[in-house]
Amino acid sequence: MLLWPLSGLKVSKPVQVAGFGAIAIDELIYVDRPLHAQKGRVTSCITAHGGNVATALVAVATLGARASFIGWVSQEQAFGASLNDLNTHGVETAYAPRIPQAAPIKSIITVGIDGERFIAFDDNVPIGTAPDLTIKRLAGASVLLLDSYATRALPAVRAVKAMGLPIVADIEWSVGVETDELLALCNHLVLPWQAAEALTGKAEAREIIASLWSEDRAAVVLTKGGEGAFVRQAGDDCIGHQLAHDVEVVDTTGAGDCFHGAYCFGLATGMTPKESVRFANAAAALSITRQGGREGLPEESSVLALLESAPEFTRL
Repeated sequence: MLLWPLSGLKVSKPVQVAGFGAIAIDELIYVDRPLHAQKGRVTSCITAHGGNVATALVAVATLGARASFIGWVSQEQAFGASLNDLNTHGVETAYAPRIPQAAPIKSIITVGIDGERFIAFDDNVPIGTAPDLTIKRLAGASVLLLDSYATRALPAVRAVKAMGLPIVADIEWSVGVETDELLALCNHLVLPWQAAEALTGKAEAREIIASLWSEDRAAVVLTKGGEGAFVRQAGDDCIGHQLAHDVEVVDTTGAGDCFHGAYCFGLATGMTPKESVRFANAAAALSITRQGGREGLPEESSVLALLESAPEFTRL
């Protein structure tokens, strides 16, 4: 039985960014060698809360906007800790539907001395949201963020599409026709480079973006780590390339999630997609200067300060 909203939790409005998708508990293992060395000594271990959408929403809240997680949750002890962590970071969960089987993904993340990481995860848990999303259940959001697991909740995505709400997609893999439909429903694709290559079979930014473009697409963004990000927005056929910031890399865990959250923050606060990419690129750069997926998530003032020395935005 669904209880809507969850009792005992206060909702602040208006929420600007809502999202559903992965919530995880991460075991992070730091080693004294690059991952390609194949062996290394453990220097430290930490347990932290993570997940693509969950961390992105924490980034939104840290930047100063309203954020709401609206995916499946439970009141079991393991999930309670994840919800408490979201609430502590300012992410509202009052409109998240409950099912008893919901549980966080379990991840083991190995981080090399150069900040690169490998993630091993067990996602055999229910991930999605209620199929009958309404404006009320979206908690007044102006942007919806989702990830690859939204293929398990396509009726909800169709409902949001019909409402005309901007949908930002963080897609990392394909499960076939369901992913094809999900891509078609989302008007802002913000994809990691490797995932975009696999989805399209193309190897150049211009070709990848052309393959992903459609008439109702608002933007296609490709993130490529130390090489920055590429973007095309509606009404402008040119592809922009935002170079990466030169920062000391400590841990790249959560950098993509930070980028997605900051991009959504940009859209929700009136930026164009290209302006949102420039803002998100700076936010993600700051996020990798500290250990952990959430410890380095920046406030808006820090991002704006870094933007004063931002690399040039060039056209391909």
